[in-house]
Amino acid sequence: MWVTSSTELIQAPTAVALGKFDGVHRGHQRVIRPILHKSADTERIYPTVITFLPHPQEFFTGKPRTLLTPLDEKVRHLELLGVEQLVLIPFNKELSALTPEQFVEQIIVEKLQASRISVGQDFCFGSNRSGTAMDLQVLAAKYSIPVTIVPLETHEGDLSLQEDDTRISTSFIRQTLETGNIEKANQLLGRPYTLIGTVVKGQQLGRTIGFPTANLQLPEDKFLPQKGVYAVRVSEINQPDTTLTNRWGVMNIGNRPTVNGTHPTVEVHLLDWSGDLYNKKLQIQLEKFLRSEQKFDSLEALKSQIQLDCNIARKFFNQAC
Repeated sequence: MWVTSSTELIQAPTAVALGKFDGVHRGHQRVIRPILHKSADTERIYPTVITFLPHPQEFFTGKPRTLLTPLDEKVRHLELLGVEQLVLIPFNKELSALTPEQFVEQIIVEKLQASRISVGQDFCFGSNRSGTAMDLQVLAAKYSIPVTIVPLETHEGDLSLQEDDTRISTSFIRQTLETGNIEKANQLLGRPYTLIGTVVKGQQLGRTIGFPTANLQLPEDKFLPQKGVYAVRVSEINQPDTTLTNRWGVMNIGNRPTVNGTHPTVEVHLLDWSGDLYNKKLQIQLEKFLRSEQKFDSLEALKSQIQLDCNIARKFFNQAC
């Protein structure tokens, strides 16, 4: 997939899906589908996702924002959907000052040469988010560019929730992950929530108690779910090792209070597997939250709990198979 942040290097003409697309969740996937439809025209049209860098919220607040899908991960998910081009429009003072009319003329028409557009029902654009999806439809029509407005994707929630509270959104998925409700988050995403990182050397404490772990180095802007222990599926990516495909494992996210840890780490123990994992790039799919992080009185107590965690994870995966 072609990825560019330069409007001069865009492959055009395009069929465009507009949005932030952090998470590439079920709602995002619904917005993307219309641009994947092949046109009857003989002209080559590039299915293109347009998003912004940095995230608009990060630009306006000045504070770094963690993401459900950092760039490399977003590219992987979009490519699997059939998107051929990702354009990262620099979100800066100049862009944020454009009126809706200027955004359509300068970005949609001149830079993207859009032949059709797809946006979510709640899409806003232009200075102070003054333009709506309906405004985009009207403005683009002046250039004979059709705009598909995609209804919000919803989920089955608490019956006491208002209709607006059942829509699938990045913020709702983040809240769900923060509570450790992995099954719900995976349902909203349409796939397991995933961590992708390189195995680096840690303190190697796990080896001394019989549970060697792979210490994962993740992108700095990766959003982490609730601290605690998870049942996970592990695979190697880029140079797949057939013995490291869909392996069961137990992962801990936290500060390791039992050994006086001072910063968050992500460590994975693979069940019934041994070998050298250093420098391998692993994909960790979160399947079930097992327990919250806790401090134990001794390493022996920690070892007993890890064994129990492994047994619970095995039972979970056996039932899921």
